[in-house]
Amino acid sequence: MAKPRARELGLPLPGTPGPYNAITDVPGVLVGYRTLDGVADNGRRIQTGVTAILPRGRDAEAQPVWAGFHALNGNGEMTGTHWIEHGGYFVGPLCITNSHSVGIVHHAATRWTIRQYADAWQREHLWAMPVVAETYDGVINDINGQHVSEADALAALDAAKGGAIAEGNVGGGNGMICYGYKGGTGSASRLIEIDGQTYTLGALVQANHGQRAWLKVCGVPVGERLEDELPAGLDRERGSIIVILATDAPLLPHQLKRLAQRAGLGIALAGTPGGNNSGDIFLAFSVANPRPLPQVSQTRLNLEYLNDECFDALYLAAVQATDEAVLNAMLAAEDSPMQKPEGICRAIDGQRLRELVVGA
Repeated sequence: MAKPRARELGLPLPGTPGPYNAITDVPGVLVGYRTLDGVADNGRRIQTGVTAILPRGRDAEAQPVWAGFHALNGNGEMTGTHWIEHGGYFVGPLCITNSHSVGIVHHAATRWTIRQYADAWQREHLWAMPVVAETYDGVINDINGQHVSEADALAALDAAKGGAIAEGNVGGGNGMICYGYKGGTGSASRLIEIDGQTYTLGALVQANHGQRAWLKVCGVPVGERLEDELPAGLDRERGSIIVILATDAPLLPHQLKRLAQRAGLGIALAGTPGGNNSGDIFLAFSVANPRPLPQVSQTRLNLEYLNDECFDALYLAAVQATDEAVLNAMLAAEDSPMQKPEGICRAIDGQRLRELVVGA
């Protein structure tokens, strides 16, 4: 049975979520996982995986996904961002894994793109430049063994679906640590009304960041009050956080870049200042304005977009959904053995957290 999420636990979180309170509330967005658990030939534990996001699902036609990128602290990797900065879009899937598996996952995502859009890729001179991001799971996982394979990444892509999604020790988040507790994959969403129309904004995080003393929940400095003794080696920042924001609101790339920046305010609500060793890297994309690839499109094009003066509601939704997604990742997580150093990384106790935030 799944653990209670942050709202189910009774934490006083603001905003109105979508039906699944997940990034999959955004129309067309699918999420899939490949979760690896086992023991390597060297006796070390394998606890890692791949998370795959299909912004336009399995549409038969390759189309741009309008996007914007921001790095609060760049000690990490997200491929494809040079072109997102210059061109304003990406094509195909977006994947998240561990730091030493970016290459093989990028290879697999390229293969998936060529396979999915086979006619166009055979007919035209098209290139595939997938977005692949990472965080470091070497405290729990045998990261140097590079156990993620092309088949694993393709399995995550092929497993992508809509609706409710798993959280915690799943996909790329399987071996992650957050604020000295077991971290992982988390998601949340918000509904926003602008000029009589309702839009959805969803967040998905791979949470692997923060120090215990920093942790705040709903404004309460719970990290200072929790008396759990930290296992050796968890008293410093060794991780990162990837935040993916998705929306169906029609936004231009420069507007999406500004939206991505707000994920930094979202993770700050839980206390992190963006540690030196943390790759705090964010991407926002919009599924609005579908159209053919520029290479096969007409000369003059039109895009619908919202006036910047309407953006405060979107910014607030991004902050709130990011914060809640981190909480959901931690609350869904399960205890995990550590191997460098040895010990146990405990999952946060939801009921104890609730008592600290709202009382018994």
